[in-house]
Amino acid sequence: MRIIRAADCKVMPWKNGGGTTTEIAVFPEGASLSDFDWRISMAYVGADGPFSSFPGIDRTLCVLTGNGIRLAFGDGEAVMLDRATGPYFFAADRAVDGQLIGGAIDDLNVMSRRGRWQHEVQRFSSQGQQAVAIDSGLVVAFAHQGDWRANGQFLMPGDSAIVDTSPQHSLHLEGRGDLIVVKLAPAS
Repeated sequence: MRIIRAADCKVMPWKNGGGTTTEIAVFPEGASLSDFDWRISMAYVGADGPFSSFPGIDRTLCVLTGNGIRLAFGDGEAVMLDRATGPYFFAADRAVDGQLIGGAIDDLNVMSRRGRWQHEVQRFSSQGQQAVAIDSGLVVAFAHQGDWRANGQFLMPGDSAIVDTSPQHSLHLEGRGDLIVVKLAPAS
């Protein structure tokens, strides 16, 4: 298991130049915005505007703080997301504008290159224990708020734990607060 501390995450400008994002993890390591296979990041969204297009990428968005955001897709679909809604999956090459609901938000973005990797995102806002099986690929646990332990190691808010596939490995999570679990696997 590898721990990524919030203080060690890289901050970079958005692809569309409208703000910054905090990169939590990317594969392959050091990949740019145009050649990653998967990427997990956090963004501060302070103004309405278009999302950057990422051809061939699938994306899941999860609101962490703030009142929420309305996603207005170019094909007419509209979706409201806030802290109470589940993670929302969509193709990152669809035209979409974000319209903030009552102020700025922070969000978590998970992106994977279609045909190479796939991802699944779950949010836990509770107290207790959780065991996550790792069938293939890897699991990333992002501790957004509260007190969490991943396989016995303490995670501060903003820290992440990454566990790779192995028959002997699983991820045991214990704590309280807001935790997001991302499963990443090679596309079948």
